[in-house]
Amino acid sequence: MVTLAALLVGAGSVGCPEPSGCTAQASLDAPSTTAAPPDAAVSPDAAVPADAAPATTSPETPRPASPRTAETPAPDLSAAVAQAVGAAAGVDLGLAVVDLDTGAAAGHNADTPFRTASLSKLLVAVDMLTSGEVLEEDLKRLSRALSLSDDNAMNALWTLHDGMGAIGRVATQAGLAATQAPTDASQWGDVEMSANDVAKLYSYILTKLPDDSRTFIVNALSAAADTAADGFDQAYGLLAPGIDGYAKQGWMWYLPADFYLHTAGVVGGRYAIAVLSIQTGVGEQTAKNRLTALTTTLLAGLLTQQGTAPHAYGE
Repeated sequence: MVTLAALLVGAGSVGCPEPSGCTAQASLDAPSTTAAPPDAAVSPDAAVPADAAPATTSPETPRPASPRTAETPAPDLSAAVAQAVGAAAGVDLGLAVVDLDTGAAAGHNADTPFRTASLSKLLVAVDMLTSGEVLEEDLKRLSRALSLSDDNAMNALWTLHDGMGAIGRVATQAGLAATQAPTDASQWGDVEMSANDVAKLYSYILTKLPDDSRTFIVNALSAAADTAADGFDQAYGLLAPGIDGYAKQGWMWYLPADFYLHTAGVVGGRYAIAVLSIQTGVGEQTAKNRLTALTTTLLAGLLTQQGTAPHAYGE
């Protein structure tokens, strides 16, 4: 075993594969936990060893930002959310924003549960990092699951670290009211969370986890690359070019035509944002463009009201 501090790394890329669907579903980014590695035509990450060591980065340990002063009024989150929802016509949407400086929150359908796709990897990460020492090999897998969104790594962790039990443990620990384990224990992408729960989980990670655990997660997410382990282009939503933040992406097809596409993370160190969507009868690029338009509008509303760009987390 090794201490977590010895493995604080920034792995290669965020974004994620999800478990292949239930009986009549297909998934872009994750096989079931009991299935063989995905077909190369569907999941190019099969060519990347699941336990290869991630790249190393050493950003400063993030810490909670200082409370805002009276001279800088808090933005109207509800107004920014309303603008964003207006830019998302045709999207079955759950949206939540938490101001990490003030604790204020706003959302749209924020308590509605969605299948998480790879956002469930965040729950497993929190459970593993708060359950005692973890083997070096499993820390490497976890880094890959968060950064490269490596499904093979997640499959192993789900089995080795009681993924089904982890969902309930973290839900209780972090106060996640709408978070539920999947009915089929092999389908970790079918974990359900609301947008509120995802945003609250980020707040919990940043304010309640020990420094080394928090840094491990932030480093892995901050090392996002445009392409996930399975070849999916993740440069949309909160990972679109020019956005100062880190995020976990999720995507999963449910046949015949439902595309689950999510983006959730922290922008500028101040805003925990979760955007969960189901888009029906559209192509992947159209779905990504919609989420990018929504997040761009949301951030423009927040920053226009704030008057300045949000500070980096820990400043």
